[in-house]
Amino acid sequence: MTADAPPLQIRPVARDDAAAIAAIYAHYVDHSVVTFEEAAPDAAEMARRIAATVAGYPWLVAEQDGALVGYAYGRAYHTRSAYRWTCETGIYLAHDRRAKGVGRLLYTALLDALGDRGFVTAIAAITVPNDESTRFHEALGFVAVGRFAGVGFKQGAWQDVGYWQRDFGERPAAPQSR
Repeated sequence: MTADAPPLQIRPVARDDAAAIAAIYAHYVDHSVVTFEEAAPDAAEMARRIAATVAGYPWLVAEQDGALVGYAYGRAYHTRSAYRWTCETGIYLAHDRRAKGVGRLLYTALLDALGDRGFVTAIAAITVPNDESTRFHEALGFVAVGRFAGVGFKQGAWQDVGYWQRDFGERPAAPQSR
């Protein structure tokens, strides 16, 4: 964040944020391979996704100068019960707000919230190569743990997905109930 930038507010998602979130995400759906969705969801679908997630996982937004400039969320890594201490993370920023410090503040708040909720591990799935996202995640303590080759076809090519993992500390012998 630059010294002359308006203050950034990070807060839990609200129902009224769905349209702005859908607009931010649409850029990535339409112009990149970072998500494997091929049709951008509308505000109603995004509202449904938020509602389905927020009971068990944090979903945060970053607001600056009256505009929503990014969002980050946790979600189930897998649905089988033994995975309940592990979550998957995601972050999307307004395209013009990348590399300005917003993502680090937003994602750090998300990771803190996930740790506070008793998760022991966060997983980030990144379409690779993606040096910007790889550096970002590694700077926040994620380590590369695997790669699947050619698992998605988008923008005329087979895309690889890498997995990064960040532990929130030592795993307890018997984790707290979730």
